[in-house]
Amino acid sequence: MFAVLAPIFVLHLMAAVSPGPAVLMAARIGLTRGLRSGTALALGIGTGAVAWAAAALFGLATLFEMAPAALTFLKIAGALYLFWLAIGMWRGADAPLASSTEADRAPMSLKRAFLLGLTTQLANPKPAVLFAAIFIGAVPQDSGWPLYSAILAIVFANETVWNIFVARLFAFERARTTYLNLKSVIDRVLGGLLAALGVKIAAS
Repeated sequence: MFAVLAPIFVLHLMAAVSPGPAVLMAARIGLTRGLRSGTALALGIGTGAVAWAAAALFGLATLFEMAPAALTFLKIAGALYLFWLAIGMWRGADAPLASSTEADRAPMSLKRAFLLGLTTQLANPKPAVLFAAIFIGAVPQDSGWPLYSAILAIVFANETVWNIFVARLFAFERARTTYLNLKSVIDRVLGGLLAALGVKIAAS
């Protein structure tokens, strides 16, 4: 089993740490809402990744190959959702935070942060195709539930731990102070990057 899981762990970890909508959102929530909300967001991101990985294991990627319109629809829907998030960032760029102190920073509710992480991850259907490419060469066709469960656990752990790390990094007071000083610029840059990722998802 280790011979199967080790390459999946490495390949997926490389994919998880690459910049994308989920990592971008983890950075922003860490900056604006703190580690507690960032952790809930990361759990949502991990759950969304598990959903795409499970879909790949059980044939959704094959469906996409047979019915490309389904993948196109999901990519456009996901891109529109990311555009909506980007517009919100851009429009709120000039709005000051209520307080610059750590104690007064109101965290996002855990449920809301979790759902934001989940929907941000699900807005990008390309991981299902990526997972399929990884699994085709690494997962034996006669694999059972123990191996499938271990694969999904790896996916959840990689995505969750990495995005908690990102949120923690950006939640440090030095990062927050920089953000407060450059909020309008940073929010517009993050919003622009999120919109650009939406375009990339829709066009690829």
